[in-house]
Amino acid sequence: MNENGDTETSFGFRTVKTDEKARLVRGVFDSVASKYDLMNDLMSGGIHRVWKAVLTDRIMPRPGEHLLDVAGGTGDVAASFLSRADTRPGADTKPRATATLCDINFEMLKAGTTRSDAAAFGDRITRVTGDAETLPFADGFADAYTIAFGIRNVTHIDTALRDAYRVLKPGGRFMCLEFSHPITETMQKIYDTYSFNVIPWLGERVANDRESYQYLVESIRRFPGQEAFAAKIKNAGFTRVKYENLSGGIAAIHSGWRV
Repeated sequence: MNENGDTETSFGFRTVKTDEKARLVRGVFDSVASKYDLMNDLMSGGIHRVWKAVLTDRIMPRPGEHLLDVAGGTGDVAASFLSRADTRPGADTKPRATATLCDINFEMLKAGTTRSDAAAFGDRITRVTGDAETLPFADGFADAYTIAFGIRNVTHIDTALRDAYRVLKPGGRFMCLEFSHPITETMQKIYDTYSFNVIPWLGERVANDRESYQYLVESIRRFPGQEAFAAKIKNAGFTRVKYENLSGGIAAIHSGWRV
């Protein structure tokens, strides 16, 4: 049953039983895990790296902080967070920042162990298999919570947002980078043409999986617009909620504070 008491939910443009979605999403990422980073570069022309760099800028990592990166996949956001914290003035005399990667998909976490940037941090990055709706962490676990291109795959978004609030310390910050809605009709048309024609084609040619990438494109279209998603974050208890459009709204960073 979903947040509105329904027994059905969306899986891309399909309607499925609510209790089936997590399994279906897990199947998608089991399939694409080994090619996930390569496909992100191909699909976005490398722009996703710029978006994630902006995300790290906005977090402003500091020594001694602990990041919880949910749907953290192969660990690029966590590695960026730790790298940035280590460059802060005086970082060499302070406790080092640490990160926990939590992803419902074990294959994604496994694929991340081969990334040199994440591997360089050794045991400063912990990998945990877990569900964003019922995180296996104590209240006040983290100083910062990030989720990049993952929340649209969650079955109950409101439930995941409430659990994000729970695991943050008072004064902790929630940061979500997600595909969103272009701010002009012309951009939307161009984006639709590219997404529905090129991305599934790339999925078929590079990852030998057109269907999974068709789902990923459809899931972007089903995700709430910027204002609607900001309202959900506020309803979860966060304050000072705002969003920043990237690349004309193709992606957006939403943020809020736990007080």
